[in-house]
Amino acid sequence: MPCQCSPDQYALVAYIKTALGEFVEDLRRDVHPEHAHLPTHLTVLPPRPLHGREEDAVAMLREMSASVAPFQVELGEVASFLPITPTVFIRVSYAGYRMRELHELLNRNGLEYTEPLPYMPHVTVAKLNSNERAEEVLEASKARWQEFKGTHVVTVDRLTFVRGRDHTWTDLAEIELAAVPR
Repeated sequence: MPCQCSPDQYALVAYIKTALGEFVEDLRRDVHPEHAHLPTHLTVLPPRPLHGREEDAVAMLREMSASVAPFQVELGEVASFLPITPTVFIRVSYAGYRMRELHELLNRNGLEYTEPLPYMPHVTVAKLNSNERAEEVLEASKARWQEFKGTHVVTVDRLTFVRGRDHTWTDLAEIELAAVPR
């Protein structure tokens, strides 16, 4: 019988391995345990098919990222993509333009893809199965986010190229933002 599984997808993310990242993982575990295994991250290139070889994509990412200096973004309010998709997220409130510039720079060659929705930098809290459940998670997440007293600033200095299928992702390569800040 042929496999009914979805094809591999590829993405580029910046993991958040700080107290803020732990907070989001704890929140996700409480509001959507099915995805509790996913580490907190900012998505640079959302999931997409790969056109070509993984090695070529990694080489391009390394070459292009070498010209980008590390930068910081700040996370703001909890929001959702309702009614378009039942996704709850934390919006990038400061320096989101840097994430968009990075997205535009790296959305090329074998990773070029026209996303169905405009790219908006954010940290996903939960992708849910219904708008009703997303509304519940949105309210609970807003209340919990107000309780988080740690820094909302995230340093983006390394990216991870990942391959995934059905909510299971494998890290393929780490990419450093290597340019010296001006």
